[in-house]
Amino acid sequence: MASSTEQGPSLTARLIAEAFGTFLLVFGVIGTALFASSNTGYLGIALAVGLTLVAGIYMVGRISGGHFNPAVSVGVAMAGRMSWKDVLPYVVAQVVGGAIASTILFAIAAGGKEGYLAELQAGGFASNGFGEHSPGGFGLVSVIIAEVVLTAIFVWVILGVTESSAHAALAPLAIALTLTLIHLISIPISNTSVNPARSIATAIYGGPDALIQLWVFLVAPVAGALLAGATYKVLFARR
Repeated sequence: MASSTEQGPSLTARLIAEAFGTFLLVFGVIGTALFASSNTGYLGIALAVGLTLVAGIYMVGRISGGHFNPAVSVGVAMAGRMSWKDVLPYVVAQVVGGAIASTILFAIAAGGKEGYLAELQAGGFASNGFGEHSPGGFGLVSVIIAEVVLTAIFVWVILGVTESSAHAALAPLAIALTLTLIHLISIPISNTSVNPARSIATAIYGGPDALIQLWVFLVAPVAGALLAGATYKVLFARR
């Protein structure tokens, strides 16, 4: 998940890779949450996160850095690992990729038994939320703390395992396992965002309450990523 150099892939190639990787992540995670969670529970959803992320990074990480998450792109730029001018295009590609994934999932759900799609939408379409829309009934403050802290941890890990090429082959596994752990912690709290593109993708079909609460899952992950990017060199960089 290192930043690209001027001699590396073109911006167009990187944006296609980011859109695809985010598509894969949202499709795998939200698809599991919508269609299989009654059988797999939270553990199955968390494992789906890790499996899709590691597949995406190994596939296209060499092209774009494998962010698949606007918060990660912001954090990486804050740490000086990519140019700020590339952040907005990355974010747009990620949001588009996630929205395509949730739209396809919506189309699949529409072909279910009578009332199936309406039931999924009534449940928020796996959207993030707080209060009555939190799986565990957690309030706004708890959700904000969890999202900020867990996103910061995620970005710190990404920056740490990609600082050196010595363990490049294992970095995707470390990143994916970290995100799996994050989901195990926070699915009951907020349905786990730490990724604004994922939150936007599900809020599109999650109804008005999901859209009203979406701001939390845009602001909190970005705040956590900025914190991690700004403090990484002071706290963890090799001396």
